[in-house]
Amino acid sequence: MTHQELRDREDKEKDTYSENLGIRIHRALSWLNRAEQCSDDADSHVIFLWIAFNAAYAYEICFEDSVDQKKMFEGFIDRLCKLDNENRMEHLVWDEFAHSIRVLLDNKYVFQPFWNHLNNKKTTEKEWKVSFARAKSSAKYALRNRNTAKVLTLVLSRVYTLRNQIVHGGATWNSSVNRRQVTDGSKFMGRLVPLLIEIMMDNPDEPWDKPCYPVVN
Repeated sequence: MTHQELRDREDKEKDTYSENLGIRIHRALSWLNRAEQCSDDADSHVIFLWIAFNAAYAYEICFEDSVDQKKMFEGFIDRLCKLDNENRMEHLVWDEFAHSIRVLLDNKYVFQPFWNHLNNKKTTEKEWKVSFARAKSSAKYALRNRNTAKVLTLVLSRVYTLRNQIVHGGATWNSSVNRRQVTDGSKFMGRLVPLLIEIMMDNPDEPWDKPCYPVVN
C-alpha cells in the first residue's frame, strides 16, 4: 500500500487507536511519505524508510548498540508475523523478494563483522569468515524451513549495516560501488514498511509499547 492509502485509513480509524499506536502510526507514515517523495534516490529512500521502521517498532533508546537494536526488531518482526493472519509477510519473502533476499544474505559487504575486521577492531579475518559462514548456514536453514520471521530478521540485520554505512558517512552518495545492495535494500524496505504499518493498523487492541521520545505537552 502507498502512504496515501494508509493515511486515508488512519483518518478513518485513528479514534480506535491507543495513544501509543496512534503516535507510532502517525510518525511512521510521515517518514514513509518522505521516502516515497525520493524513491528515485535509493540512498535517501532506504534511510527514510529505516526511520519509518524505527518509528513503528522502537520502544527504547539504544543509540548505536546494534545488539539491542537487533533484539528489538527481531521481537517486533516475530510479533508481526504472528499477527499477520493473511500471510502477507510470507508472500513478501517467498514470492516477491526471494532472489533479492538470497543476494543480500550472501553479500559480505552488508555483514558487520567483515567491517569490524577491516576497521581494526577485535574481529580477526578468521573470525569474521567463520561468523559469515555460520550466518549463511543459519540463513539457509531458515530459508529451507520457510521460517519467515527468521529470514526477515536476518535481512534487516544486513539492511541495518547498510543504513550505518550511509548514515555514518561510510559510503559515497549514489556510488556505483554499493549500488546493488542499496537498490535491493531500498526496494525491499519500500514494500516491508507499509506492510508492517498495515498489520499494526489491523491490530489496534494489541498492547503496543510507549514509543521513544513520547509527545510531551
